[in-house]
Amino acid sequence: MRTGIAHLPLHGGKAPSWLFKRMRSLAKEIVLFIVDVHSSEEMLLRLSDPFWFQAFGCALGFDWHSSGLTTTVCGALKEGVKGMEKELGFYITGGKGKTSRKTPHEIKQICDERSIDEIALTYASRMAAKVDSAAVQDGYQIYHHSFFFTEKGSWAVIQQGMNERTRYARRYHWLSEGVKDFVCEPHWAVCCDQRNGGLNLVALESEETRKAITELSHETPEWLMREGKKMTELYLQADHPIPGEKIRMERLGKAFIQMYDHAPKNFEELLGIQGVGPKTLHALSLISELIYGVQSSLKDPTRFSFAHGGKDGHPYPVDREVYDQTIEILGRAVEKARVGDREKMEAIRRLRSFTEKIEA
Repeated sequence: MRTGIAHLPLHGGKAPSWLFKRMRSLAKEIVLFIVDVHSSEEMLLRLSDPFWFQAFGCALGFDWHSSGLTTTVCGALKEGVKGMEKELGFYITGGKGKTSRKTPHEIKQICDERSIDEIALTYASRMAAKVDSAAVQDGYQIYHHSFFFTEKGSWAVIQQGMNERTRYARRYHWLSEGVKDFVCEPHWAVCCDQRNGGLNLVALESEETRKAITELSHETPEWLMREGKKMTELYLQADHPIPGEKIRMERLGKAFIQMYDHAPKNFEELLGIQGVGPKTLHALSLISELIYGVQSSLKDPTRFSFAHGGKDGHPYPVDREVYDQTIEILGRAVEKARVGDREKMEAIRRLRSFTEKIEA
């Protein structure tokens, strides 16, 4: 049974070499097993589940309550499958700090070797990073970005941000099949121990703000600077996430020029412009509120997920179809395992008994 909340504080240092070596080996075997039994797409699906990923890290023997679980597990995965990517049809790029900035190059290198279309994959990696670093301003600075993809072009992202004040982390999960729109509720899951609020321009409720900001991007830089200065002279309510004194309009002129030159057709194109970052979007969201009267969402994107629901209907009724799929996946895994007939039958019997209890 899952109870309580797992706080993930920042822990210094690195995983000891004796442990990381074993983590790398076990991670490789688990990936081989899942891809062999199911598919590389199934591996993406599991990585995108924050509970499965946390359990995976625990199974590898890492400190369960440290924020370092994310970076270390992703590193062990990347090292573990190295040299076997072609056989698996499963690729891992990116990582922590400076390594994360090499992601586009790594994607291109793999795609060139395997004749995979790199454009969509590189774009997905860049937009996921841009959304969580600029469009979602929740107080967590992104410092880790791992991008996983398959031969078929499916992908997943695991990235993590750190709150410098609290020294706690927040993990963002993306899955290609769950992204209908990069700038409207694109996350598969966001995992954290607390909700802080803040500017959320990819919330469904921010649709009007996204339209207004896009319209503003077609105005001349001089006009935006003039209107922006009016905005900074206003008294903003105490609970507003963007205090006026932190807006420095004179520093945003270059970004406004870039927007005007690009003339983006929509918010997603605007977000993709190099140089358009958190402060630019801060200012534009306030100007859009001043000019158009639209307000941005302050909803924290963190979601608290449960595997199958609860028997008493909390947080939601048990989804029997999903539950049956889980048992079916476990059943196939047991069938595939090379164990003796007696052990196999005992395992299947326990699964069937468990299913019967659930049905009852």
